[in-house]
Amino acid sequence: MALIKSISGIRGTIGGKPGEGLSPLDLVKFTAAYLTWVKESKNSGQKLKIVVGRDARISGEMVNAVVTGTLIGMGADVVNIGLASTPTTELAVVAEKADGGIILTASHNPKQWNALKLLNDKGEFLNDIEGKKVLAIAENESFIFAEVDDLGHESIKDYTAFHIQHVLDLELVNVDAITKAQFRVAVDAVNSVGGIIVPQLLKALGVAKVVEINCESNGHFAHTPEPIPENLIGTAAIVCENNVDVCFVVDPDVDRLAIINEDGTMFNEEYTLVAVADYVLSHTKGNTVSNLSSSRALRDITELHGGIYTPSAVGEVNVTTLMKATNAVIGGEGNGGVIYPTSHYGRDSMVGIGLFLTHLANSGIKCSELRGKYPNYYISKNKIELTPEIDVDDILLKIKDKYSYEQVNDIDGVRIDFDKEWVHLRKSNTEPIIRIYSESKTSARANSLAEELILSIREIAGI
Repeated sequence: MALIKSISGIRGTIGGKPGEGLSPLDLVKFTAAYLTWVKESKNSGQKLKIVVGRDARISGEMVNAVVTGTLIGMGADVVNIGLASTPTTELAVVAEKADGGIILTASHNPKQWNALKLLNDKGEFLNDIEGKKVLAIAENESFIFAEVDDLGHESIKDYTAFHIQHVLDLELVNVDAITKAQFRVAVDAVNSVGGIIVPQLLKALGVAKVVEINCESNGHFAHTPEPIPENLIGTAAIVCENNVDVCFVVDPDVDRLAIINEDGTMFNEEYTLVAVADYVLSHTKGNTVSNLSSSRALRDITELHGGIYTPSAVGEVNVTTLMKATNAVIGGEGNGGVIYPTSHYGRDSMVGIGLFLTHLANSGIKCSELRGKYPNYYISKNKIELTPEIDVDDILLKIKDKYSYEQVNDIDGVRIDFDKEWVHLRKSNTEPIIRIYSESKTSARANSLAEELILSIREIAGI
């Protein structure tokens, strides 16, 4: 069993002893801690309103019952939006003028997992300071439940149509262009909430034919749910069989978007943001942000459009914070996470689909040809396991010194930028592991760059 506490929430495997897995007792404790933090941050004395949405995991009904019951027991009113994507829940917090929100999802993790993702009153993830306060409250169990006359109440609402209309209303989403293109589009929703909202969105956008793959929202994931190429071999075969123009693949909570070309080849999840950014920047001049482990293709496209690209530390809240500071018009993460501030500051596959289909319609070319327009880079992902007694921070510091003649960024581990390639080293917060991400013009060079850094780490560590 596993239980992982972080500033953005708590996640773990269902079952087991309290404190070892994500048990009902843990759900109560962290929900109560979160609501206590909201009360303290508001300091208004008014009854609080919290939005709760969930993905379609098997454990979702149980987790939802415990979390909503705890919020009501703490004296908060709950707007339960049921089966809803992460970005839908984020938008609902703002629409409801709520004091916060909780998303019940473990994102791309397997079905054994579930999690509480915590939102502020802007529908955005808590920052480092806020998250640590919640964890401290939970650790000390410094929360008080409401008296009987002060219990909260629950209302049930559905925000699916609201989210779809929100996408349709975006100025850069051109429904007429998409309709005229008469697209045939497939969607793989891995049997979670994407199976509810994505087909509805595609039809509202004017897609001529929608091919639904794994769109039963029952939580029985049809394949490993992270939308990366090795998990989409079966989906690619279905794409080829059905003669579609493009296939969209989302993770269980619909905040990551991967694309498969009409010929079954991968657009590559790193290039979802690149393509959407290319379209947005062609209409809205400005800057971009992605995290340090994302492809430099976004930087290339940004500079081509006359903007400035800035890398952030890994983590959605770090990306959005830097986007606000640099007035970025588009940003996100290379895992398929598109953040479009005109919509809201959160990864949103629905917004990504609307913008991408408009871009594809305007281009007048095949999806694979659109992918061919962008610079080719290859990312290699590796890790090196160390022993507990090795000082990982000291190793990273020595790597930074060794490559000090290159462009080095140490806001999150150590990233070394060479001329047209980079390597990013990040330590794990739970294990003596250094994760190594490298990117270059060929996969062979990206792998050799990683091997070079692994060798340096072994030499420094004496192993």
